[in-house]
Amino acid sequence: MKSHAATLLAEVRTFRQNHPEVRYVDLIALDIPGHFYGKRYPIEMLEKVAAGSPLKLPQNAVLLGAQGGLFKIGDYCFHDGDPDANRRLVPGTLKPVSWESQPLGQMLITSDGTEAPIEFEPREVLAKVLERLHHKGIHPVVAFELEFYLFDKKLDNGLPQFARDPLSDDADDQPTLHIERLSRFSEVLDDMAQTAKAQGIDITVITAELGPGQFEINFGHLEDGLRAADWAALFCRSTRGVALKHGYRASFMAKPYLQYPGSGMHVHVSLYDGAGNNLLAAHQQQPLRHAVAGCLELLPHCMPIFSPNHNAFRRLGGTVNAATRASWGFEDRDACVRIPESDPRNLRIEHRLASADANPYLVLAAILAGLEHGLEARQEPIAPLNDDRSSGSAFPLEMLEAVRAMQHQPVLRDKLGGEFVDVYCENKRQDHLAFQQEIHAREYRWFL
Repeated sequence: MKSHAATLLAEVRTFRQNHPEVRYVDLIALDIPGHFYGKRYPIEMLEKVAAGSPLKLPQNAVLLGAQGGLFKIGDYCFHDGDPDANRRLVPGTLKPVSWESQPLGQMLITSDGTEAPIEFEPREVLAKVLERLHHKGIHPVVAFELEFYLFDKKLDNGLPQFARDPLSDDADDQPTLHIERLSRFSEVLDDMAQTAKAQGIDITVITAELGPGQFEINFGHLEDGLRAADWAALFCRSTRGVALKHGYRASFMAKPYLQYPGSGMHVHVSLYDGAGNNLLAAHQQQPLRHAVAGCLELLPHCMPIFSPNHNAFRRLGGTVNAATRASWGFEDRDACVRIPESDPRNLRIEHRLASADANPYLVLAAILAGLEHGLEARQEPIAPLNDDRSSGSAFPLEMLEAVRAMQHQPVLRDKLGGEFVDVYCENKRQDHLAFQQEIHAREYRWFL
């Protein structure tokens, strides 16, 4: 069996043979708000890193706010000397970048698996949850679905404009589920799908959603939860790039229009034992009920993860299939936790609450923590919406309340790590306060 270094070195050398035009590779990782950070490496230096040379980036790059600034969080950022932390290359993620003006490559990096992983790095948080589940004999299979909007490339005084229909050159301003919209926007959508596949992402179903210029992409089911979250993160990056190349702006913003549906991140999760048996389907689906109860119990405490910014909270309630209470149901898209119809082998939950711009590593970690807690606590869930349309428990609908609910929840601190919870909550609190430090025109209209 090849050593880890030998495998990486072979991957880099094969890439160089197949793409001799590529001189630089972007080494990238996702920060807490869900933005990529990293460095652009000459391809020959990447080969040295693959062979074992150190790869270090500032530890505090993970802590950046939504606008890229640093916040004082405990002793981090301003009282720790801004230390470097080791990263490693993620095997299998070195791929060509086709949407830039020059030939490039990109490759994921992470602190997960290094001698001193960063406790609050999103990929590391998910890795620890998955490792704990595997030790318990629980093996998740995961699939993401992402909704997004296409806008015109140019903004109008900072506001988005409807995408232009390529056939008529009119604004695509009518909400519709018609499949003809897939044909009208086929050139950019096909390029998005093919580009994602070139990144190693298994694109399956493409849907025209209800909002004008809104679409949904489904990914294949994966036994590797880390790779499933990698796919979601990388798809957002490539899709934005491809859209710009075609004269559009692609956005995963949760609620770009008040009058139209928001964009969500739906996550399908099933759980199997080492022999491949579906754990949720055992004992007349009693474990499914326990898992649902655990998800719903922790859901109100995970809202800063599922709705990671001010705009994301606008998505909740008042529009199609966006819940305002922690609820569940069979084949019910109004529920936060939906149980799709399936045979026992494929029985799964579909978690529908997260916004499309949430961090996929953290969303999956929070969902799995809820499932794990439910299987341990073995509590019965509240009534499904199928039996009681008013069923559900309240969850926070604004950021500061949500942060307070998250920070001191003991089960969540145990499952995701107390250091991560403290850092994440302070990051979200500071981001929210920074967002409020600007007076908008509406305030002058109302109060001047």
